[in-house]
Amino acid sequence: MAVTSAPPPQLTLPTGRSHRLRRWRRTLLRSLVGLVLGYLALWATGALGILALSYWIREETPPPAGTYAVRGVHHFQPVGSRGELWRGGALSPEGYRGLAHHGFTTVVDLRAEDLSTAQLAAPREAGLDVVRLPVRDGQTPTPRQVEGFLEVVGEASGPVFVHCGAGVGRTGAMAAAYLVRTEVSHQLSATIREVGERGTQVDHDRRKSASPAFAPWMNAVISPGV
Repeated sequence: MAVTSAPPPQLTLPTGRSHRLRRWRRTLLRSLVGLVLGYLALWATGALGILALSYWIREETPPPAGTYAVRGVHHFQPVGSRGELWRGGALSPEGYRGLAHHGFTTVVDLRAEDLSTAQLAAPREAGLDVVRLPVRDGQTPTPRQVEGFLEVVGEASGPVFVHCGAGVGRTGAMAAAYLVRTEVSHQLSATIREVGERGTQVDHDRRKSASPAFAPWMNAVISPGV
């Protein structure tokens, strides 16, 4: 019985067109990788520069008069000279107890993030009233939220502490509105002082809040002549 072997497979050499297509794909892939790496390098350089500038500003800017430390409260500082409003970052349970010990009566929480049951209960467990005015990170409060905040500060029976997550952008916006309303500060100067100079994690988006473009928002939420 004769055995018939299968013919050897034929090798198909790439044509000139397919070879050029493969080269084009490799070139495109290298270009995309280069763009991504360049973007990451540029982002890292900018982020490090902003952090360095923020650190320098924080070290060179003296704390406001009357500032004292409260354990569990980061960047605890007064807003203005009346002593009725203070600002800072998110607190620990020890921080809430410290505020109560120093005579604070109300906490205004600007965070819109999802909070745990323990986080929501911590202020009341320390004997503090809590008012929640949720503002998304990177956004400015609405005029109604600003008016509500100023009303809370004006009607509180004791000092009020306002905070967001880091105590920078959202907190700075409310602090600037308070200064304009109560101490007749110029809108731009108040915003720069509260959002910029006292910031601890100032990034590009938050720094834009201290630009002249922020002034129309201040004019909209602060009643003229008050």
